[in-house]
Amino acid sequence: VQLQAFGGGLVQAGGSLRLSCTASGRSFSRYGMAWFRQAPGKERAFVAHISWSGGTTYYADSVKGRFTISRDNAKNTVALQMNSLKPEDTAVYYCAADPTGYSSGSYFLGRSPSRYDYWGQGTLVTVSS
Repeated sequence: VQLQAFGGGLVQAGGSLRLSCTASGRSFSRYGMAWFRQAPGKERAFVAHISWSGGTTYYADSVKGRFTISRDNAKNTVALQMNSLKPEDTAVYYCAADPTGYSSGSYFLGRSPSRYDYWGQGTLVTVSS
């Protein structure tokens, strides 16, 4: 499975960006998918998760109400719509895939990087104040 994330860029505080991640492989529709981010000097942090069907989503408290994760299984893509961006959202954003789907079982499973076997290369989001 190969993941490719894109859509990052420079945006002013209060603005919006939409990240997308495309996946190779025929079994994408069975994967749990997630976005993580890593700010300079910090550890990789969970952002959002979506189950294979799209019926279950989890969000980090810091982005709840501002970010929305979605997926299109027909196109093998997962997206992250980011609104009301803040300077503290500045980070490299990574998409990740869990072929087992176990990550969808609970918020604590979904937020754990160890549940994901495949990672994209990351896309940089910079929010200026």
